[in-house]
Amino acid sequence: MLKTLSLAAFLTLLLPAAFAESPKSFPEDQGVTLEQLQPAPAWASEAVFYQIFPTRFRNGDPKNDPTRDTLEIPIKAPNDWHTSSWTADWYARDDWEKEMGPDFYDSVFDRRYGGDLQGVLDKLDYLSDLGINCIYFNPIFYSRSLHKYDGNSYHHIDPNFGPDPKGDLALIEKETADPSTWKWTAADKLFLKLIKEAHSRKIRVIIDGVFNHTGRDFFAFQNLRKNQAKSPYKDWYVVSSFDNPATKRNEFNYKGWWGHATLPVFAASADGKDMFAGPKNYIMQATKRWMLPDGKDPSLGIDGWRLDVADERPAKFWADWNAFVRKCNPEAYTTAEIWHDAAALVKDGGFSAAMNYNAFTIPVKGFLIDDNIGPSKFVSLTNERRESFPAPVAYVMQNLMGSHDTDRLASMIVNGEGTPYVNGQISFNDNADAHSSKTYKIRKPNDREHEIQRLVVLFQMTYVGAPMIYYGDEAGMWGGHDPDDRMPMVWADLKYDPQAIDPRGDEREADDVNFNREVFDYYKSAVALRREHDALNHGDYSVVFQDNDHDSLAFVRRSDKEKLLVAFNRSSEAATLGMNFPHRKAKPIFVTKGDLSGVQADDSGNALDLKLPPLTGVVLSFE
Repeated sequence: MLKTLSLAAFLTLLLPAAFAESPKSFPEDQGVTLEQLQPAPAWASEAVFYQIFPTRFRNGDPKNDPTRDTLEIPIKAPNDWHTSSWTADWYARDDWEKEMGPDFYDSVFDRRYGGDLQGVLDKLDYLSDLGINCIYFNPIFYSRSLHKYDGNSYHHIDPNFGPDPKGDLALIEKETADPSTWKWTAADKLFLKLIKEAHSRKIRVIIDGVFNHTGRDFFAFQNLRKNQAKSPYKDWYVVSSFDNPATKRNEFNYKGWWGHATLPVFAASADGKDMFAGPKNYIMQATKRWMLPDGKDPSLGIDGWRLDVADERPAKFWADWNAFVRKCNPEAYTTAEIWHDAAALVKDGGFSAAMNYNAFTIPVKGFLIDDNIGPSKFVSLTNERRESFPAPVAYVMQNLMGSHDTDRLASMIVNGEGTPYVNGQISFNDNADAHSSKTYKIRKPNDREHEIQRLVVLFQMTYVGAPMIYYGDEAGMWGGHDPDDRMPMVWADLKYDPQAIDPRGDEREADDVNFNREVFDYYKSAVALRREHDALNHGDYSVVFQDNDHDSLAFVRRSDKEKLLVAFNRSSEAATLGMNFPHRKAKPIFVTKGDLSGVQADDSGNALDLKLPPLTGVVLSFE
């Protein structure tokens, strides 16, 4: 007698049952202990990262666009589903979307825009022109979702990112869990070409490793769903009950990430101090595949990894994995996604760094964006949190201001000042989007808000750590939390419809969405400032002025080669920063608005009086 067909069981039918064989053991002698790990790679302190969300960056090959049957749940989408227009008003809905429900958020997660690897290849020169020198890719592995955090595999690039999706799926279907059977698909090869082309432009590449959980179509979980307690992968996941074939009900139950059944979590070892051996060994093999594509030359592979929800895996696993990564490439960079204090796990897990939400993003948001804390509190927070890391780590921490997990920088600013915090700490609001909040502003930034954005970007490029730009921020993009932070990239060669619809049904003024050359040029100049000055990459950092009454702050970056002063006036009034420290003649070299002639620096001996207009930042060099 047939049982009720669960969603998980239905999804089993959607893909070929690849990897059905029992997993073979792939023990790797790491040959390196945590104590022997190389320090953070020197190149990372000179990095300017650029984060790419692949499905929304550029459609370079419309022939590989996703089809309805590649969606997470195809039967959920109407038969007339089709890819969405890249240049349409984000909040405008196609007819097929309206069939799915009256609310914008009923259908937006089933949109596909066709972003792919060819699109990134086509725009590498754009990234070179911007000046960045390291790409961070959100997940690019085989997956049904738009975000790819529910992987079907760690050893294949998503077929729809490459030129031959059907051919790739046919190759994948013939594979087993034995790495000797793994082929290089067309999408895999295109990614290796992208690495080569990026490296030829002196751009490094790091990718997302989602090693805490998989999707339900992941080969091991697919086999587990089918074979239950008889599956060779039954210990790979946290299963609380298997299905009883003698009953009508499907009793199969397992742990999903934060309760999400679509994201089954890998099991830990029996003592809880490591990952279970099966998935751990598979992860090692997949790691090696992308770092040493030919088995020996690291220059052909990726340059590092960003590790998703790193604090949800045991530190022992990460220590072994990081040791293995550095065995593949001693110059590899690994950064952990940790939103709270990251110092302990970075040390114990052997990471190069972490995404610097706690020690950078949140304090900067509190001071420069929200004007919720003054300079003294800001200096205290950043010093305390930065100094929790060894200096080599602090200089390579990933200093971001927005990502796929936050509202965009521009929208943070639009909604920043006067917005109450959801808790007693300086943190992100969870309702930073139109879906969660009736008052969240979805409009374009005005001139004053762009001035604040310039301050933030200058601080990013001059502070200790490696700055990271989220795709499109440099093009003038804005948007709330997911999904609004994942709009299609704005390109200068495309003409976009105005954004004139409010998903809440409210009236709004239409906003021009087209590429903002002024914003781009500012980002380009700020990136150039960072890359041209040794003191900003390697120099000491010391605060020389802070004034809570006038929201003003100044610090010095000093290396063996040069000394720079960076100063900010966050207030809405002109301010004079009076400083006293040893220096020679001061010369303005960068200003956030206007021209350098507008910066007044009265210089006499050790004294320096710097007069700054409202909402202005400046950099001075010394002879």
